[in-house]
Amino acid sequence: MARPAKHSGPKTLRVALVAIPDAVISTLAGIYDVMNGVSLMRLASMSQPPFRIHIVGEEAGEVRLASGLPIRVQRSIDEVDACDIVIVPSLLIAPSGWEKGRYPRLLDWVRRMHRGGARICSACSGIFMLAETGLFDGADATVHFGYAREFSGLYPAVTIHPERVLVVSGRHEDLITSGATATWHDMALYLIAHHAGATIAQTLARAFALQWHHEGLTPYIVFEGKRDHGDGEIQSAQAWLDKNFTVGNPVEEMIKRSRLAERTFKRRFAAATGLTPIAYVQRLRVEDAKRRLERTGVSVDEISWRVGYEDAAFFRRLFKRTTGMAPGAYRKRFRIPDFARP
Repeated sequence: MARPAKHSGPKTLRVALVAIPDAVISTLAGIYDVMNGVSLMRLASMSQPPFRIHIVGEEAGEVRLASGLPIRVQRSIDEVDACDIVIVPSLLIAPSGWEKGRYPRLLDWVRRMHRGGARICSACSGIFMLAETGLFDGADATVHFGYAREFSGLYPAVTIHPERVLVVSGRHEDLITSGATATWHDMALYLIAHHAGATIAQTLARAFALQWHHEGLTPYIVFEGKRDHGDGEIQSAQAWLDKNFTVGNPVEEMIKRSRLAERTFKRRFAAATGLTPIAYVQRLRVEDAKRRLERTGVSVDEISWRVGYEDAAFFRRLFKRTTGMAPGAYRKRFRIPDFARP
């Protein structure tokens, strides 16, 4: 397969934006408008637009998306023999989980486009459908962190990094995935920068007020300890920790309350939850600190003490190591602004 070329002249790249009933309209429409931005907003003087984007689906005509709103499929996959970029937008995954095998014709078409040299891209949960093609087996990818556990269960051959905003993989950098919902911004800007140039990407980012998520997605992830491991003794310890993680020496207290020897408890806790007891406590404390930073004006030193750390300097280091951001920067990013408060 040929390596995708950058847009260096009048050639317009053909982009197929896939619409299926599971698709989320905000992501689909956002990608459509941003990648058409040069033409729509006349932001740059080019003899040809860098992209010609069509909404494609199994059949042309109206399709009702996950929210119930309709959108018009401009071209059926039977009409598209070749394209340069295929994008599957965010999909709404039902509480019962993703049901495989519903779109065999569409999957065959994606494989055919890839064999012809197209870059295959997914936004957020779009990777659930694309992973069925087998193209991502053995490759790195990202997915919305809320779907990470389910995705890994369905597609163990795909290595996922839910903390990453954008993953570009494949032999010729032809497999592109973005993480949590709004990171479609990063994917669209990446494709624009790669194929049309950094200047155009920056112009569009300013025009649409889009941001690159430079800090990654770790600050957005809410820690939820694994509970479905079936070890009743450890589940009891977790339930106690939920309400008592701020006490002094919580690991020692858990061990005392259990019926296990210290080494046995620590081994079983790590096997069940994937974290050592002290690491688990630290994650609970940092998660509580995040909520306090978001919702209160209490000082970082005070928050450190309230979540169980007398040494505020240690707390600051732990917080940054865990979230990728210093407590003050986290508060600035995530606190509800004053004008939006009741």
